Amino acid sequence: MQEQDISMPTKYDPQKTEAKWYQYWLDGKFFEAKGGEDKEPYTIVIPPPNVTGKLHLGHAWDTTLQDILIRTKRMQGYDALWLPGMDHAGIATQAKVEGKLKEEGTNRYELGREKFLETSWEWKHEYAEFIRKQWSKLGLSVDYSRERFTLDEGLSNAVKEVFVTLYEKGLIYRGEYIINWDPQTKTALSDIEVIYKDVQGALYHMKYPLVDGSGHIEIATTRPETMLGDTAVAVHPEDERYKDLIGKKVKLPITGREIEIVADDYVDMEFGSGAVKITPAHDPNDFEIGNRHNLKRILVMNEDGTMNDEAGPYKGMDRFECRKQIIKDLQDQGVLFEIEEHMHSVGHSERSGAVVEPYLSTQWFVKMQPLADQAIELQKQEQGKVNFVPERFEKTYLNWIENIRDWCISRQLWWGHRIPAWYHKETGEIYVGRTEPKDLENWTQDEDVLDTWFSSALWPFSTMGWPDETSEDLKRYYPTQALVTGYDIIFFWVARMIFQGLEFTDERPFNDVLIHGLVRDAEGRKMSKSLGNGVDPMDVIDKYGADSLRYFLSTGSSPGNDLRFYWEKVESTWNFGNKIWNASRFALMNMDGLKYDEIDLTGEKSLADKWILTRLNETIESVTKLIDAYEFGEVGRALYNFIWDDFCDWYIEMAKLPLYGEDEARKKTTRSVLAYTLDQTLRLLHPFMPFITEEIWQHIPHEGESITVASWPVKREDLHFEESAKEMKLLTEIIRSVRNTRSEMNVPPSKPIEIQLKPRDEDTLKQLETNRSYLDRFCNPEPLTMALDLVAPDKAMTSVVSGVEIFLPLEGLIDIEEEIKRLENEYKKWDAEVERVQKKLSNEGFVKKAPEKVVEEERAKEKTYVDNRQKVEERIKELKN
Repeated sequence: MQEQDISMPTKYDPQKTEAKWYQYWLDGKFFEAKGGEDKEPYTIVIPPPNVTGKLHLGHAWDTTLQDILIRTKRMQGYDALWLPGMDHAGIATQAKVEGKLKEEGTNRYELGREKFLETSWEWKHEYAEFIRKQWSKLGLSVDYSRERFTLDEGLSNAVKEVFVTLYEKGLIYRGEYIINWDPQTKTALSDIEVIYKDVQGALYHMKYPLVDGSGHIEIATTRPETMLGDTAVAVHPEDERYKDLIGKKVKLPITGREIEIVADDYVDMEFGSGAVKITPAHDPNDFEIGNRHNLKRILVMNEDGTMNDEAGPYKGMDRFECRKQIIKDLQDQGVLFEIEEHMHSVGHSERSGAVVEPYLSTQWFVKMQPLADQAIELQKQEQGKVNFVPERFEKTYLNWIENIRDWCISRQLWWGHRIPAWYHKETGEIYVGRTEPKDLENWTQDEDVLDTWFSSALWPFSTMGWPDETSEDLKRYYPTQALVTGYDIIFFWVARMIFQGLEFTDERPFNDVLIHGLVRDAEGRKMSKSLGNGVDPMDVIDKYGADSLRYFLSTGSSPGNDLRFYWEKVESTWNFGNKIWNASRFALMNMDGLKYDEIDLTGEKSLADKWILTRLNETIESVTKLIDAYEFGEVGRALYNFIWDDFCDWYIEMAKLPLYGEDEARKKTTRSVLAYTLDQTLRLLHPFMPFITEEIWQHIPHEGESITVASWPVKREDLHFEESAKEMKLLTEIIRSVRNTRSEMNVPPSKPIEIQLKPRDEDTLKQLETNRSYLDRFCNPEPLTMALDLVAPDKAMTSVVSGVEIFLPLEGLIDIEEEIKRLENEYKKWDAEVERVQKKLSNEGFVKKAPEKVVEEERAKEKTYVDNRQKVEERIKELKN
């Protein structure tokens, strides 16, 4: 408890306060999960950002949603754990480190594996610090005492345990797969080691004759030398042109080998002839088609890019020399009938510059079907399945796992979890184990590392100490309650966490998955370096503060949908923050030294007091329910309406009557209501805008060290007054109606006007008489007449609200003749605007040629102008009658 401090500046300055409060929260250890049996645990693990660079707006959105959940649950009394951490991001990080080395005039091969890994760890430490600074600027309430990294020793042990266990179960195996191959240096390349360049090439159109002599089928290729490895021709199953050919065979030119025509959905009917050659050993897409149709894989090249025995007469030729010769031979045979110029993207080795060859290679795989079956069965349960929010993403997820293929988990990298497999130097025997083989000198460890997603898939339980079954955190905080992530990684990450969680813990790793979309620019385009439309969240924070960015991100869309970034909307949330700040300053300056233990809500309350307490109860119920449903956009609307409209625009204005009056008892009650409502409102808003709420809360009468650990508001039945809320609704409707009429008639609020009210019954009249002071204060009537038997004046502006007719006699209100003249001029203005815009829209050339956005803007203008003209016309008629 403390005395309030009324030294709040006139304007909130986030730059001065945000760093201060974040450090205060860290020093107080408010973010740390405490354990113990008295609180129910609630856990979220952060989707670990890659240590490749700084966080972007998508990260800011994703983590803000998690922070809202964790701060809410912490305030609700849960033992809330938000576990932070980062991902080593094998391919992406290695590319960054290699890029840095290239600038320094060296490369990983010159450094060697050990030194390269040292350099990679240095990179990790540097960028991890960047990320932590960004987390702090965003105000994320993560438990730093439990921070993890996917290459931590503990997580590495978990990865080994999973790999070995799956291998021992027969679910991990070695098999063939298409990789990127550099024939010049004779090494496999990761995807990031391949640079794609647009190259002027050719599309070679050929005829493959049908074996039965009934004709031929046309195909086209950019790499005719690979036709020597063709094992099928594929067409789309619904392509009417080829339905009768499916299952028939064609004779492969040059070799004379017979291959089958197969049907596959992958084929694009609209491209070329709609028929494609299938070479499973030399094309990744053909490899997948080959798997589906059990096609033979024929490798026709050596590792150095020369043709091998399978190439027949072209054996020993360089692949490009072979291409020239085979083109000539096909032309001589009449098979090649057209060579079409074709610009296409060709992969080149980053290191040697050689054209990369898709090449059949031996890799490690996870056999996915048994794991997928478990996940599919889980989703059939009513209770205990993973709940997707929005629900439609469950179908997306299921559609993928029901058609899953085995997962290639080996990567030709150095940065990552090295595969725990060793090969005997003499016998070739494979040893897979949690530890090295005993006679290590006779064994060579696999050079490759595991796919980044292999370790990320274990994140919910490996971070808790698994496979150590005695881990207290694992027992208490796993499984987790919610996962928040984008729809773009449902397959990469969410699905794999579910597979591994079920396989190794027999439980779903999280109860709910909240899916959000992508942050796009104001025009709906994806943010990218090439478009130059990216926005750095730190720049937004520097300009408007973290709270403005957080509130915009969290309330700007509904679950599952993309979010468009508008600077104007961030500015409007900044204005919202200042509205709260100014309202709090007013409240503080009128509390007259009120202490927290002096807040007394038992005294006689005014209608406004009862109404705002009732609206507070309704807002508490609504916000709590909507947060649990992950409807943050709706929470934003509920809070905005309550704070801006109800509390700031209505209650504070009404509270001035007793605060500036002479009745000390009423003053005391109003101060207590003001202090209580502000305190509870700040708590509701805190998860969304943590910094400004802490700053204000520390000034007003409060109990406890920080709003971060203050209790979450709950509805109080003793402060709920339904009838008072109805009465206030009637009063505000009358006041709004009078204000609107004043605005329409250009009569300033300061000018007293005659107002006549005709209630529908005695009860309504009594309500109005009881609360006459509000009508006098906000309508400025002179005089105010209220009676059941009122007769409407001849010339008056009339309106009807809930059970009350409102008459504003025009005599003395305005000069009717002058007002008619003014309105007639206004009518002419709108009429001209309508004519202009309709003429524009009737011009077919404009409608067809102008951008759709421009045409829509003109249509919107037309509607506005027509509406305005109609309103003016109606007002003129009223005045003339």
